[in-house]
Formats: sequence, C-alpha cells, structure tokens
Amino acid sequence: MIADVLAECKEKMAKAVDVVHDDFQTVRTGRANPALFQKIMVDYYGQPTPLAQLAGLQNLEARTLLITPYDKSALKEIEKAITNFPALDASPSNDGEVIRVTMPELTEERRKEYVKIVRQKAEDGRVSIRSVRRKTKDELEALTSEVGEDDVARAEKELEALTKSHTDSLDEALKRKEAELLEI
Repeated sequence: MIADVLAECKEKMAKAVDVVHDDFQTVRTGRANPALFQKIMVDYYGQPTPLAQLAGLQNLEARTLLITPYDKSALKEIEKAITNFPALDASPSNDGEVIRVTMPELTEERRKEYVKIVRQKAEDGRVSIRSVRRKTKDELEALTSEVGEDDVARAEKELEALTKSHTDSLDEALKRKEAELLEI
C-alpha cells in the first residue's frame, strides 16, 4: 500500500518536472529553436491546431527558422499566429511557399524579463511538487491505522527525499536556463 502511494507520488512529481522542462523550451534564448513554436496554435479551418501538426520546422541559421506548411492554404493563418504570439517577438516573412522567421537579437532588458518568466515557471513547478507531497502525506497518514506509525514515518522520510530530489532537479534546470538566457 505504502509503496503504491509513493510510486504514484514519484510519477506525479516527475510529470511536474517534465512540464517545467517543456515550458523552459518555449522561452527563447538568442537562437531560433523549433521548440519555441510548440505552444503556437493556428486557426486551421476554425479549429485551433498546433503549428507542428501543420508544418515542418527547421533551423536555417542561428536566428532563422524555416516553416514549410503541409497545406499551402494555411500559410496566411500560420503567419498570423506567429505574429500574434507575444513570447516570440519574431518577424515572419512569407514568400508564398514557406515562412522564414527571423528572431531579433535579445536586449539585456528582454533577457532579464525572460529570466523572470523562467523563475516563475520554476516556482510554479515547485508549488506543484509541494502540492503532490501534501496530498501524499495525507494519504500516508490515512494508512496509519492499517500499517502502523513506524512504517508511515519511514514512508514520510522517503517522501521528503523524493520531494527534495525533484525540487533540486528543477533548481538545476533553472540555473542552466538562466545561464543560457544571460549568455551573450
């Protein structure tokens, strides 16, 4: 019983860390990266559709990305979605066949703004991990009458170790992303 509760907790904490890692990928550094375009939704025949399902994305240069739509009729909508996506600050150009997106150089002010965004995403991840810990602790305390206080106390120590390892993982990812953002 305790092992099942802890396994479920570990899985949920790992998912929280994965979500934060994915969110970090969508915050741009100085380079163009197809992961930056993951969250862009394009209005395709009245349905919001992820850009990755409508087009192929490839890096041409450090700051230029080439978007090749599978359906040429979606060119205008894709270009509009990219222009309206505030986190990118990019300028797409459409030649009728493909879209080239040029990422502007990041200013120091913009870099600091992105660092704040990344820190907030990391804090959201920590809050999620602590929430999972709280729920798991409640579940363990409910098992006290069935398995005994000693087993629950050992499980709670294991829970704290799990929590610490996952928050440390987040902190490490945050340090790497901050360094990447502040690198000129």
